[in-house]
Amino acid sequence: MLQLMEQFKLEQSQLINPEQQQRNHYQMLLIFKSLSALLAGDTRLETVGELSDALLETSAFDLAAQHLNSDPDCAALIRDRYIPPAHDLEKLLTYPEDSLGYLYAATIKTAGFDPNLHAGMTAETDAMYVELRLSQTHDLWHLMTGFDTSILGELGLQAFHLAQFPYPLATMLIANGLISSTLLTPEDLPALLDAIALGWQMGKTAKPLFAQKWEEDWQKPLAQWQTELNIQPIANS
Repeated sequence: MLQLMEQFKLEQSQLINPEQQQRNHYQMLLIFKSLSALLAGDTRLETVGELSDALLETSAFDLAAQHLNSDPDCAALIRDRYIPPAHDLEKLLTYPEDSLGYLYAATIKTAGFDPNLHAGMTAETDAMYVELRLSQTHDLWHLMTGFDTSILGELGLQAFHLAQFPYPLATMLIANGLISSTLLTPEDLPALLDAIALGWQMGKTAKPLFAQKWEEDWQKPLAQWQTELNIQPIANS
């Protein structure tokens, strides 16, 4: 990690704009601070959010947005800054029990999550919108793939992300998981690698999940969504 910091400083020293250089140094410190906290076992959403915010300022996130923009359906969402109306969980719970809407509402209500945490948020850049939309639909991706919210499930889902587009937060979380498992729980490493491999393979064969307007077809059965998107959820593997 120290070697990476030194390399970063060397590259930044060649920048002409001192203010940009200072901002980049601060951004890199935030990234390493968040990674260090995650390695130490701090898996709070706030820590992951801090890492995500810092990564938004990197060229890697711009490349991720460019990759998604190469798909016409993904590009349309990004161009329009598509954000659905607020979710009404009680209404969704009146839908058929096999529908995406019902299963999503039941999951969110059981977990005690705020379904409208991102209401009113806006995105100035494509990269900011990509992260906003991914954060907003994270639990839907869990439902679609069958990955649970355990460490193995979360990292399997991140591998699914990476197979679909070069998501910087996914690479960081997977790297952190591998380092943490190697140093602290090496006995868990085989299962972790299996989850990552499974997520990668699933993501490669599935249609782009980012392109979907889930909220416009809540009543469609989850199984139908999965079939149409070429997803075999892990519960059925």
